[in-house]
Formats: sequence, C-alpha cells, structure tokens
Amino acid sequence: MEWLGVWLERLTGGDEMTLFSLHVLLVVFAIVAFNYVSRRALARFGKQAGRTDTFWEQALVASARRPLSVLAWIVGITFVGHMAQAQIKTPFLEIVHPARVIGIIVCLGWFLSGFIVNAKDAIIQRRVARGAEVDRTTADAISQLLRIAAWLTTFLVVLQSLGFSIQGVLAFGGIGGIAIGFAAKDLLANFFGSLMIYFDRPFAVGDWICSPDKPIEGTVEDIGWRLTRIRTFDKRPLYVPNSVFATIAVENPSRMSHRRLNETIGLRYDDIGKVASVVEDIQAMMRTCPDIDQALPIVVSFDKFNDSSLDIVVRALSHTTDIAAFLRAKQNILLKIADIIARHGAEIAFPTRVHLTRALPPESI
Repeated sequence: MEWLGVWLERLTGGDEMTLFSLHVLLVVFAIVAFNYVSRRALARFGKQAGRTDTFWEQALVASARRPLSVLAWIVGITFVGHMAQAQIKTPFLEIVHPARVIGIIVCLGWFLSGFIVNAKDAIIQRRVARGAEVDRTTADAISQLLRIAAWLTTFLVVLQSLGFSIQGVLAFGGIGGIAIGFAAKDLLANFFGSLMIYFDRPFAVGDWICSPDKPIEGTVEDIGWRLTRIRTFDKRPLYVPNSVFATIAVENPSRMSHRRLNETIGLRYDDIGKVASVVEDIQAMMRTCPDIDQALPIVVSFDKFNDSSLDIVVRALSHTTDIAAFLRAKQNILLKIADIIARHGAEIAFPTRVHLTRALPPESI
C-alpha cells in the first residue's frame, strides 16, 4: 500500500485533489471487482451445494449474496470518507466511522435474517421431496420468532456501538412496555392469540375451518401476527383478528377421519308388514358396502311412526372424507335402498292430505 501511495503521488505530481480522485476510482474498481468475484464464487459454491443434501449450505449461499455486496459498498464508501476526512477537516465527516460500524452490523443482521428464512424454505422443500409431513404453520412461527430475535439483537448491538447503555435501554423498554401494553392491548391480544394458534395448532394453512359461535367458514390462507386470512367458499377474503380464536370454538373439518351417513327413509303405512324384511336387507347391504367402515357401528332400524310414514334410520360412517367421493358413495347407497324397497313391493312415503267434501243442499247454491 505504501508503494502504491508513492507511485500515485509521483503520477499526480503531488496534487491532492487528483490524488484523491485516483484513490476514489481505485476504491470503486476494487468494490466492483470484489462484487464480481464474490458473485462468481457464491454461484459456483451454490451449484456444488445443490448437488448435496445439506440445506444449510444452500441457505448460506442464498442469504449472503445481497448483504455481502452491500457490505462491500459500505466499507468502500466509508474508506473514501476516511481519506476525505484526512484532507477536509469538517465535523460532518466524523460520522464515517459510526456509519461503517452500523452498516456492518445491519448487514450481519440482514444476513442472519435471510439465512433463517432460506433455511426454513430449504427444510420444507427437502421434507416435501421425501414425502414427509410438513407443518408449515409451526415452521413459519419459529422462523418469525427467530427473525425477531435476530433483528432485536442487531438493534441492541447498534445501540451499544453508539455508546448507549444496553441496561438502560432494557430498563426503559420495561417501563415503556407497560405503557404500550395498556395503549395497545388489542394488538397484544392478537399477538398472543397468534402464539396460541402456533403452539396449540387447532388449524394450519390450507385447512378448512368453521365456527359454531361466529359466521366464520372457509380455507385458511395465511396466519399472521395480528390477523388470520380465510378464503370463504364464495372466494371472498375474510380477515379475522387472532384474539377472536381465544374466545370461540373452532371446528376443523379438514382433520375429520370419516364422514357420517345419516338418512331417514319413510315407508307407507300400507307397508307395515314389510318393514322388518326391508330393514334386514338394507342392513345386509350396508354390511357388504365397500364405502362404509365396517369396524364402526352401522345402525339400520325402524325408528318411529311418523305423521305419514314409517321411518327407518340408516346411520354409518364412510371411509372417505372427500366431499365429492362421499356424495357419490351416498348416491349409490340410496339407490340401492330404493331398489330394496321396490323389490319388496313397498313404496317410499310422501306427505298426504285428506280432503273431506260433503254435498251442499240445492237451496244453498
């Protein structure tokens, strides 16, 4: 470096401004060259990491590209600032050193935050490729908490580098936290509601949920720190504050193991003598139906004398939880029941009304 300085001084004839301009050009050239070499090196390392099964190498490469480039410019610009400070005595240039320290710390925090996100995505992709179960909701929650911790640590380190006492900042944060807690209790309620969702996991992204307490029903699209976005069945977005889920019951049909067949078939009162044989044949059909879970109770029984029908209840649980497949299975079962009723010479009842008329005397016409 001393040889380079002497050579530049001879080249410029000792002119300070020309010498300074050459130094700036050299710094810019060094930054551009460093960025070019670093991008090529990271790209090559990324190709090698892509051939392995280690997720952290891929996340490391993806996270280092932009922070490393910005870090090179910060170091180069502050180096030029130091050179200018040696020639121009101005208080404004005294911020060069703190700016460089802050820039380096922020770039490290940026890299760490990006590494957390990329590592999460790489882990999820690897598990999906292997066919393993992935809990995206928990993965998102952990990554967000780690990112908050990383940026909070970065903020505290920046304050310490500027000469502030971290103990004083933490003490002030404790007092301020009480005031903020009273002023933003709804925001905090939503935050803790999101934590409840992440830890208890009553539902996850992609689940179909509904509530008997509020008109909430649809598919979960996103679980944030304040709101949960639900896409209703008419394709409208529904934004629900997370604190609501702490006070209502939530039903998650996406996690059902079976769908229930619960039908009532009414026969005519004229077919009272055929009810027992019809019930027996329906029960035999249900016991051999491949769509019905035979390990669970199957109920086929004459239930009651209704107003205009003899009611037979048919209750069972199907293997499938898919609504389209269940409706097809239900259709086949109901058609088979109709065939059984017709085979016995019985008929399905329908509501009837008897109208009584009487002849009116001629004098009233």
